[in-house]
Amino acid sequence: MATILIIEDNTEIRENITEILQLAKYDVIEAENGKKGILLAETHNPDLILCDLTIPILDGYGVLQLLNARKLPHQIPFIILTARSERNDIRKGMDLGADDYIIKPFDPGELLTSIECQLNKNKIHPIIHKEKILTTEEIISLLVKDRNIHKYKNKQTIYEESKRPAALYFIITGKVKSFKSNDDGKELITGLYNEGDFLGYCSLLGHEQYKDSAASMEVTEIAVIPADDFYTILNTYPQLTQQFIWLLAKDIKEKEIQLLGIAYNSLRKKTAEALLAMYKKFNPDGDHLIPISISRINMAAVAGVAKESFIRTLGDFEKEKLIEMKGSDLFLLAPEKLTRIIN
Repeated sequence: MATILIIEDNTEIRENITEILQLAKYDVIEAENGKKGILLAETHNPDLILCDLTIPILDGYGVLQLLNARKLPHQIPFIILTARSERNDIRKGMDLGADDYIIKPFDPGELLTSIECQLNKNKIHPIIHKEKILTTEEIISLLVKDRNIHKYKNKQTIYEESKRPAALYFIITGKVKSFKSNDDGKELITGLYNEGDFLGYCSLLGHEQYKDSAASMEVTEIAVIPADDFYTILNTYPQLTQQFIWLLAKDIKEKEIQLLGIAYNSLRKKTAEALLAMYKKFNPDGDHLIPISISRINMAAVAGVAKESFIRTLGDFEKEKLIEMKGSDLFLLAPEKLTRIIN
């Protein structure tokens, strides 16, 4: 039976996680601060650690750094628990060697799936943990260095549905959408991609045709990594394979949530959900002064609703002072109120 160490200062959250893990037949030990967490890790040698970032005495980053420096019997899988969704916070934890992260509030199933994945990975590939841990920057450099850089005009096709994948794409500057079109030409946007994102990896990993198309949403520069090079690097660096499997799982989950919302949510919920998704994607720091600069037709395609209905709902949101529209730019004035509409 695996032993899991929880380092979390919020008593209610810690007790809830403990109850979930005990129901799943795990042994659990608890710490309410980073210093105690380090001591318990050294004395109990747990199979996995769940650690909040903002904990007293020693924060989650400090815990991770100290554990990496200590000579423990084995490298312990480390999952970050955080209420922060900013890319820089998450990237810092992954660069320090975290194996996964979970954003609060989270679904119990998501928590258990992540734990099971890390425990199984540790059994199957123990040698991976003895190898050098690559930072995010090193991973990107391996794939992108000395590649051909293609410049795409606004609305230019990058790849097409049903075609065989020939490359992995890395966005240097610009924005990209993936989408599916019906016979009438109506689009459903299935993914939004920004500077620093990879795309096209789903089909490469599955060795299958593209299931959707991709096009630029503004002038965009992309590094193109040939498929053969991508597969060679994956075989050389197992950690990289894990990163792309994690990205693949994240994409699948986001698309499932999107499709369920399109099928069952009201027009107001669909619109609010689409606005928040675009806001988080293109403005991860949550700066209210930075607008969502995407055409209304693309916004409607993210929500999966007719353009006219979407624009009408935007008008209602503006009257309620939830958003402000200035030409093609849209500013979110009250993201927390839009979140309440969804919930």
